Amino acid sequence: MKCTVKAVQTRRQMNDFLALPRVIYRGNPCYVPDLESEVHDWFDPNRNPGLKHCDTALFVAYNESGKPVGRIVGIINHKANEIWKGRCVRFGWIEFVDDTDVSGALLKAVEDWGRSKGMNSIQGPLGISDFDKEGMLVEDFDKMGSAITIYNPSYYPEHMEKHGYGKEVDWVQVKVEVPAEVPERFARVQKLVTDLYGLKVRKLTIDEILKGSYGRKIFRLLNEAYSQLFGYTPHTDEEADAFVLQYIKMLDLRMLPMVEDSEGNLIACSITMPNLARALQKSGGRMFPFGWYHLLRALKWGHEPEVELLLIAVHPEWQALGINALLFADLIPIFNEMGFRSAETGPMLETNMKVLSQWKTLNPMTYKRRRCFSKEIDKA
Repeated sequence: MKCTVKAVQTRRQMNDFLALPRVIYRGNPCYVPDLESEVHDWFDPNRNPGLKHCDTALFVAYNESGKPVGRIVGIINHKANEIWKGRCVRFGWIEFVDDTDVSGALLKAVEDWGRSKGMNSIQGPLGISDFDKEGMLVEDFDKMGSAITIYNPSYYPEHMEKHGYGKEVDWVQVKVEVPAEVPERFARVQKLVTDLYGLKVRKLTIDEILKGSYGRKIFRLLNEAYSQLFGYTPHTDEEADAFVLQYIKMLDLRMLPMVEDSEGNLIACSITMPNLARALQKSGGRMFPFGWYHLLRALKWGHEPEVELLLIAVHPEWQALGINALLFADLIPIFNEMGFRSAETGPMLETNMKVLSQWKTLNPMTYKRRRCFSKEIDKA
């Protein structure tokens, strides 16, 4: 297929960029759309503080009839490049029809743009922030997607390999059944670390998060806990404030346990929420006219029987001491009370055995492998 790749400069081109997934995934029962309004806001400097240390370029591919057939975003995260000592351009938000000319043209657009900015390598799919969706699905294409992960057709990774891209890292997810009672191992470790270190689990109030500084405390903990993970870039207080304002109304504070030491220092936290996959499917990626209703229902009074374990973070000084047991011991009774029967984690690096091993007590099923691809672009 002959196609033309254009940089997004007009409102019509932006609308084509936002609407393209509706074409790619029409009739696919596993795809979970993003809200188009949120995707738009990710590229608005007034709404996304992360853009202060990133350059971005949005592209749409059009066929000879002028129909959009692909999209991609080029991202240069200057802070990440400084921290990780590289000159890397990222690609993200990539979608394309099953035609290697289209996918090749999109990737070349970002490669050329990155090279013109002095970059010598390319990686992706990655986001502007490390809390954006990352990693192209390479297995389990028949499994339902989620609100926090990328879903893509099986031909996507095949195209990446044909264009000379190789594996940089893989992430996997874990699914567990919620036990009827707290496993004895968790209960034992919970008592031990509580007695030994004087730790306590507490729940926050809206005022503490919005009017106090606790939202920033959580993100500072995340920065400490995740600092050594692949490509991680610390979030600023301004970014923390933006994330809190965007998502706090979607969270049930009963499902956000915080672990503090005897002096009130935050040392661990977990953020979980009901699975929104089917609600987002019903919304069609649009908040109006009825998307808000499906999301509100899934969050407040008609949630699915599965919960999403968005993240767990433990301060490095407290890791390997069983602190996670306090989080699990707190959440399991709450999940049962709320009617959740299973839980799915977010993506975890396949090499992060310290994190993956924490699920052994819950008989985990590991699945949904996704990949960050990379390629050198020193020469045209």
